[in-house]
Amino acid sequence: MYDIKALYEAGSVQDAVRLRLEHPQAQIIAGGTDVLVQMREGKRAGAELISIFGIDGLRGVSIDGEGNIRIGSLTCFTAITRDPIIQEYINVLGEAVDMVGGPQIRNAGTIGGNTCNGVTSADSASTLFAWDAIVELTGADGVRRVPIQDFYLSAGKVDLRPDEIQTAILIPKESYTGCYGHYIKYAMRHAMDIATTGCSVNVVLSEDKRTIRRARIAYGVAGPIPMRAPAAEAAAAGQPLTGGTVEAFAAAVLEDIHPRDSWRASKDFREHIAVEMAKRCLVESSKLAGGVIA
Repeated sequence: MYDIKALYEAGSVQDAVRLRLEHPQAQIIAGGTDVLVQMREGKRAGAELISIFGIDGLRGVSIDGEGNIRIGSLTCFTAITRDPIIQEYINVLGEAVDMVGGPQIRNAGTIGGNTCNGVTSADSASTLFAWDAIVELTGADGVRRVPIQDFYLSAGKVDLRPDEIQTAILIPKESYTGCYGHYIKYAMRHAMDIATTGCSVNVVLSEDKRTIRRARIAYGVAGPIPMRAPAAEAAAAGQPLTGGTVEAFAAAVLEDIHPRDSWRASKDFREHIAVEMAKRCLVESSKLAGGVIA
């Protein structure tokens, strides 16, 4: 069924780095929900694979000594959704990855694989962009941390060096403290479908809940890679929580996004729903933060 030239199993991060150096053409495989499908389709026929599935230290969610949320790269989507740390501090990420595929995919697919694929439609990506996630990479020279905006280079290409594996995704303390968010996925079907467009928004409100101190917004499938909309963020920052601010915020996203025509949706339709999603996400995020739109 699968045309595999060789399978190497890494027992540790250091072992995986060694195997990467010894077999530079080999493909990293974790949950296998993407790689094995591609092999079955003949796209990776005769490939060498390095399995990191057995490195249990890369699983789980924790808070490190600096207060950052640390998500091991082998943590599956189901585990992220159910994790109490995620539910308390960044529940929107759990909601976003709960929209990936079906239960079998979510039980096997990993956050590391979802981001290392570099695709703009990944359900985790827009939320990670909106929460200023940092990607941790480990290679022969040690650990390297890259802001997720810099990790995505182009469609399907990420900043992963030949000797590196992704070991974790970090959400900085300042990014989640007092912050509430909402994600909307628009797809042709309600389940088991790739996003036509995805939008993730989060806000920090003033103590009296009447002013938006900070708003962040990111999209999937609004360009070749996931992207933030800085013009919209600037339009909301420091503004009163009113319907006018919501409208200005949503309208400003068109200054930054670059959707394309495809068989899934036209550029015009993607722009239309991007504006509507921005409105709905900002309103819902503000409600979760305890605010009321004036």
